[in-house]
Amino acid sequence: MAQARSRKWFGKLVVIGLIALGIIAFLYFDLGQYFSLGYLKASQEKFQALYQSHRFAVIAAYMGLYIVVTGLSLPGAAVLTLAGGALFGLVVGTLVVSFASTIGATLACIVARFLLRDWVQDKFGDKLATINEGIEKDGAFYLFSLRLVPIFPFFIINLAMGLTRMRLFTFFWVSQAGMLAGTLVYVNAGKELARIDSLSGILSPGVLISFAVLGLFPLTVKKLLAIYQSKFRKIDKNEKQGDSRANQGNKFNTFVV
Repeated sequence: MAQARSRKWFGKLVVIGLIALGIIAFLYFDLGQYFSLGYLKASQEKFQALYQSHRFAVIAAYMGLYIVVTGLSLPGAAVLTLAGGALFGLVVGTLVVSFASTIGATLACIVARFLLRDWVQDKFGDKLATINEGIEKDGAFYLFSLRLVPIFPFFIINLAMGLTRMRLFTFFWVSQAGMLAGTLVYVNAGKELARIDSLSGILSPGVLISFAVLGLFPLTVKKLLAIYQSKFRKIDKNEKQGDSRANQGNKFNTFVV
């Protein structure tokens, strides 16, 4: 028992050390400069040429980078998504970004669960009982809603879900489905961004439409979810009322008999 516990703590220290090294390297080498729209535009032709000559290698390297960035909760996922649209186009870019972002999110969830869930559940288990029950009952729909409407930052959702008892497989497929529409919008915006060759290109219809959709998407989905939840609650309320009337009828029939 003690040996197993010491091994677990050693594993946690190793994971913490790797995360710390990744963050230190990111800051020390100023890697954030490579996750900007300016760098993306400046390097667009170079990356396009590299992609044309080594398609699978570039896709693999891009996915690896995306998974590391999202897995370590580093900034840059949004720019990487735009870069995916600019580099791969709409269809390939959406597929690549969808799987890379979901794998990275699941990795972040696993790390949070491995490092913190036992401590959080032990310390705040009583207070989290209601949350755990809600996750077990409606966790998939709740996560789906959070993924559709980006009220909270991407990495916060990954880490927070790691502290719950949600199954990792459920987290993976719900995140994949929930983020797909947003991924499509971002990748399409990146594809249009790649077509900007001058200041006049900024006002092109394709670019304006893409970024208008990008801005309106969260509001539209939030409104649709509110309508769905309202109808769902109304149906649930009617069913409960029907069950209550049925129970009363059964009691009356029993009394009469």
